[in-house]
Amino acid sequence: MRNKTKPSPHIPLFTMKESDIVESSRYAISLVLHLFLLLLLFFHLITCNPINVPNKILLNCGSNEGSTFNGVNWIGDVGSSFLPPEYDKSSSTLLISSIKSRAPKVPYSTARITHSPLTYSFPSSPGLKFIRIYFLSSSYLKKMNLSKAYFSVKAGPYTLVSNFNPFNFAEELNLVFFTKDFLVNVGEENLKITFTPSPSISNAFAFVNGIEIFPVPHSIYFPSSMVPYLGHQEPFFINDEYALEILYRVSIASEYSADVENAFGTWLDDSNYISGSQSGSVLSITHRIVRMNFTTLTSKDYNYSAPEELYLTARTMGSNGDANMKYNLTWSFPVDSGFKYLVRLHFCEISTEVTQVHQKVFKVYINNETAEERMDVVALAGGPFTPLSRDFVVMVPSESGRRKDLWIALHPNLELKPTYADAMLNGIEIIKLSDSNLSLAAIFELRREQRKKKVPHVIIVAGAILGTILGLLTFFILIRRAWKKLKWGTSHILSSKSTRRSHKNIQPTVTSGHCRQFTLAEISIATSNFSEALVIGEGGFGKVYKGMMHDGVTPVAVKRSNPSSRQGFKEFQNEINVFSFCHLNLVSLLGYCQEGNELILVYEYMAHGPLCDHLYKKQKQPLPWIQRLKICVGAARGLHYLHTGTSQRVIHRDVKSANILLDQNWVAKVADFGLCRTVPSLYHSHVSTEVKGTLGYLDPEYYKRRKLTEKSDVYSFGVVLFEVLSGRPAVNPVAVEEESEKAGLAVWAMHCCQFGTIDQLVDPYLEGNIKPECLRAFVDIGIQCLADRSADRPTMGELLNSLERILLQDSLEEQEINAT
Repeated sequence: MRNKTKPSPHIPLFTMKESDIVESSRYAISLVLHLFLLLLLFFHLITCNPINVPNKILLNCGSNEGSTFNGVNWIGDVGSSFLPPEYDKSSSTLLISSIKSRAPKVPYSTARITHSPLTYSFPSSPGLKFIRIYFLSSSYLKKMNLSKAYFSVKAGPYTLVSNFNPFNFAEELNLVFFTKDFLVNVGEENLKITFTPSPSISNAFAFVNGIEIFPVPHSIYFPSSMVPYLGHQEPFFINDEYALEILYRVSIASEYSADVENAFGTWLDDSNYISGSQSGSVLSITHRIVRMNFTTLTSKDYNYSAPEELYLTARTMGSNGDANMKYNLTWSFPVDSGFKYLVRLHFCEISTEVTQVHQKVFKVYINNETAEERMDVVALAGGPFTPLSRDFVVMVPSESGRRKDLWIALHPNLELKPTYADAMLNGIEIIKLSDSNLSLAAIFELRREQRKKKVPHVIIVAGAILGTILGLLTFFILIRRAWKKLKWGTSHILSSKSTRRSHKNIQPTVTSGHCRQFTLAEISIATSNFSEALVIGEGGFGKVYKGMMHDGVTPVAVKRSNPSSRQGFKEFQNEINVFSFCHLNLVSLLGYCQEGNELILVYEYMAHGPLCDHLYKKQKQPLPWIQRLKICVGAARGLHYLHTGTSQRVIHRDVKSANILLDQNWVAKVADFGLCRTVPSLYHSHVSTEVKGTLGYLDPEYYKRRKLTEKSDVYSFGVVLFEVLSGRPAVNPVAVEEESEKAGLAVWAMHCCQFGTIDQLVDPYLEGNIKPECLRAFVDIGIQCLADRSADRPTMGELLNSLERILLQDSLEEQEINAT
């Protein structure tokens, strides 16, 4: 037997210092990562063929040449790359000469007809696409049997129309030509649109006159938050599984208004859809009369959002309040039964007589469901001449495939005693949600089939890469044996940090459709692995980081829970499932993350941070008085919306200057809804609950009796008003130690007011910059808010009115001074 030589157990196989091992390991990791990135780049260059994706496609079906009509260039599909050569044999073109001037020459002069499935293939990029399909009434298709013109149209995995007959559709609506408009999420590099004659009808055929395609921003019709689902307790989330069909875009036409157009075409006149004998009256202005507070979603070539012209005209019930109480202003739209519909209503208060909240309040009904109980456009939009849109989802029950009318009705609401018994509306959009022809399984199957097609082209390269990866793994194992304490990569660091941050008890998982659910990996990338350099604040919930979304241009605020925080899972759950609001003066929740013990909330980024930073921090430039007033008005509007603009009254419970954030335009937005509570109904005057909030802002009545009301927010906001005036915090730690009356700002403000020494309270930076009458009015409203009894305090609506009057008066005087 041969003796095997074994190394002595007392002699190491290699001798290296720990520092040498660390240095060598770091070098090896760096080298391996660079090699791996080069391999990925090589793999990408081999497997991905760059494609030229046109910004817009206008296809004239059945034509063999390009054409220009009204300054727009169309491409003929004969011999084009969109239509494979083999289809020239299975489909035919038809020249239509009898349309004369009743339809545009392009694309309705020609059509492509097929008796078998026909597929167009368009180069595309992932994202939302607008697809418009052009049809001429098939009565103009000579020599064709109209009863055979039944077919379906699919775009990728989505069925756009099924068993569709253009002739019947055109005859029902008395149209010579029409279009069908869709929005489809494309996930691949090619968009395939297939026309399939109905298999249940012998000699059935399909035809199409034109196809238009262009990209659309995802956010235009896919809101990031939940939409009220009328008739249901839970709201509705419109996700990427839905294909949308734009059925109606309606504006209020008048002799003074111009055509309303955007990227999707011209809006229809609403007078064709008014139902009943009462049609109200039309109010119009021009953009020259007043400057609109208007923002649009535009690109280099398109305006996607509702155009400004839409908001220059409104339909109202009229000036006779008694007569208005006796009828509903109603529109009706025929739609297919058995589908859900997104109804978007556009509002803008353009009456020069309605400039304050509570002056015009009305109810909105959709299909006999209450969509808005107290619609106050000025309050919800943040002021007059400010456009506002509201989204709702409604289900139209199935009725044996029949078409039914979808109703929209308005009626005055006198509950809040408005000045005018009236209602108004500027525009309507109705969009059909189609999900019955597509499931997640279908998407996964489609992608699996597409991946299968790519395998033969890359199998050799994939094998080489797999072998390289195995070699790298072996190398990693050897290095790890040499130095076990080395931490490998970001994912391991995250894992160890997460373990150290574990909560005492694992919380149940939150599932919500209100907003997007991010992965921990996405959040880690966005915040550079929660870099301390990106911390922009810290509150009761935990630290707040500035992050950057994957698009590299969208900043976000990421709030990460602290295990030792006074706030935890309940507040986290509240923010996600209950208090996701959409208002100009409320911070929007964009998404959340819950993995393991991590509780993370993602908000829109507020560039100028919390109000308190601009009042107390000496390194910040002090705010001028007029800007402070505007911030107070904006925050009051947000709180007023919480109290009156939602289906259930909402009490914030933690109003303070740290929770009033300022965006890049210095617009004030109320934040942090973790402690919010809802009032069960109109019959409840308060909510009995444990005391929560921030010292210095707590309503004394709430603190003593545990009874929370909307007036508790009013008290806290009163403290904020005096913070704004004085530039001092709600609680002065130095004064607390000295037991001075200046310890609490609320007590100090009351003291100054009682003894006529308000000048001692005013921020030195503001001395001489506030008109005496404006100062008196501001202090008076602040003192009213701080009343011991909630019954003696104003409502948030009354408070907002007072602040708006002060702002208006101050602005007018400033303009007069500038003019002179």
